[in-house]
Amino acid sequence: MRYEFAEDLQKTAKEISSFLFPYINMDYVKCFRSYGTSSRRTIARCHGLSKIMQKTLNTKAFYALEFLTERFEKLDQEEKIKVIIHELMHIPKSFGGGFKQHDVVNERNVNRCYLEYTKRKNEQRNLSFL
Repeated sequence: MRYEFAEDLQKTAKEISSFLFPYINMDYVKCFRSYGTSSRRTIARCHGLSKIMQKTLNTKAFYALEFLTERFEKLDQEEKIKVIIHELMHIPKSFGGGFKQHDVVNERNVNRCYLEYTKRKNEQRNLSFL
């Protein structure tokens, strides 16, 4: 596997987070593209620094959002945004290194968040147009 920092995805994730998940400190979340996966259905992953590693390194929680290039890049723009929302949704409000599970992070909730994101983004465009 090869990993590369994804500045464009980082920017998008930061914008989404500002609208939907203001509790996420994006200084401690980094987005990466990965290449060479053997995974069959995975499009993206959220990785967290566990509590024991935080204590070992004397640091706060960090999260890495990994986007598997072979699948992610084939998606249309709307689906890419939904995947980014999905991965951000895994980060809990406690921002402690754990994860929200798929009982909360599911298609229905992702779609609800996507509609809220597009609504707020359009409102922002309309305000900046004035």
